[in-house]
Amino acid sequence: MQVRLGRGNSGYLDQVNLSPEFVEALRIIVGGNNVLTEDLASYGTDWTGRFIGSPSLVVRPGSTSEVSQVMHLCSKHNIAVVPQGGNTGLVGGTLASEGQVIVSTRRLNSLGPVETASQQISVGAGATVEQVHEAADSHGLRYAVDFGARGSATIGGTIATNAGGINVLRFGSTRHQVVGIEAVLPNGEVIEHMAGLMKDNTGYDIASLLCGSEGTLGIVTAARLRLLPLHTSRTTVLLGCNSTDEVVHVVQGVRQQFDSLDAAELFYADGANLVAEAFNVVIPFVAPVYLLLEFSADVDLASDIERHLAQSNFAGLSAVAQDELGRTRLWRLREEHTAAISTHGVPHKFDVTVAVSDLPEFIEKTRQRISETNTDWTVFIFGHAADGNMHVNVLGPSATDELLDEVVLQVVAEFKGSISAEHGIGSAKKKWLSLSRSQNEIALMKAIKGAIDPQGMMNPNTLFAN
Repeated sequence: MQVRLGRGNSGYLDQVNLSPEFVEALRIIVGGNNVLTEDLASYGTDWTGRFIGSPSLVVRPGSTSEVSQVMHLCSKHNIAVVPQGGNTGLVGGTLASEGQVIVSTRRLNSLGPVETASQQISVGAGATVEQVHEAADSHGLRYAVDFGARGSATIGGTIATNAGGINVLRFGSTRHQVVGIEAVLPNGEVIEHMAGLMKDNTGYDIASLLCGSEGTLGIVTAARLRLLPLHTSRTTVLLGCNSTDEVVHVVQGVRQQFDSLDAAELFYADGANLVAEAFNVVIPFVAPVYLLLEFSADVDLASDIERHLAQSNFAGLSAVAQDELGRTRLWRLREEHTAAISTHGVPHKFDVTVAVSDLPEFIEKTRQRISETNTDWTVFIFGHAADGNMHVNVLGPSATDELLDEVVLQVVAEFKGSISAEHGIGSAKKKWLSLSRSQNEIALMKAIKGAIDPQGMMNPNTLFAN
């Protein structure tokens, strides 16, 4: 059984049937082939397979002007709009209910020239993270945001959720990479601030406000992104540790010694074995806990890293790779976790953050609470060891069972953590928003939402409980 979104109810908006006249008006704006009323399954299911929407219509504008006209029309007819990019979210945040329209940004996939002087690029919201990587790489630069779904996730979607990924510890989340924004407001008006000036203190930071807003304030149509120098040498190291405590200790020492550390990924033997079984990936050695480290610099760091580990009395096994093939093999053990887990069913997924120092106790307590709730459930935990962001995946409970959600998110709250680290609140976590945000904060967010979207037409199933 899957979680199905019911008929839309924004609190402001009276849902109406989408009339033939309304649909025809959309076709005039974007072209008949870009208004879809049938075969919408790929737009109505999120990446987990757990959350299912029932969109009545998908419209695919090909320019900011078309987005503007679509939004003006939907506002005029009191139709709720759900923006959707690559649909790689895990919390049902881009799914529409009956009577609501999905506005897909996938056709807004322009890639501007890489500007090497400013180290920036302007891209459409529908460009994928991987496309930006490739454009930057061809000019000796890099885009710092990276994660497993890079080939599907769009820039607009990553801005809407303030996506993080594997390089946050060194370069920050998506918000830190956005230096300009173009967006369409609910009434169809366009805001554009794309100069990319590094110093611009002229009032509120609109780009930062839209970053992480989950499509509840408008639709991002383009962005100007910060790029960084591409280092000539990358070194990936897989370490075998005895405990989560040891992982935290090793990461702390490495971060103090090397400012070139890009990523520090934690996973356990059960997850590694699952990946090996599902995709025939070789595990170099056996350990209860694994720590994957990646460094980038303009010098060869392998000997310095090995020297540091020896001086810190690290006694575990290790594997080092610097060539692309070797690095990919090591990374697959971490990046294939999500896909490997999904081969055994539809998991409950929790993307949460606690203080790095609390990771050992948090992981132990989370496993314990889940086991106390149901011993038949299977738990896999992996994530980003340097920023405290863990992905808790549980196989066994039905999609509609919220008992597990309550158990895991309450543990997060006990550690004063965040119930959402990367994917947002969506429809899945809005019931528990108060675990991470005070009533005053929620009231302020609702006030901002009401000022920009007085009709309540933007993504009404997401973020706030009705």
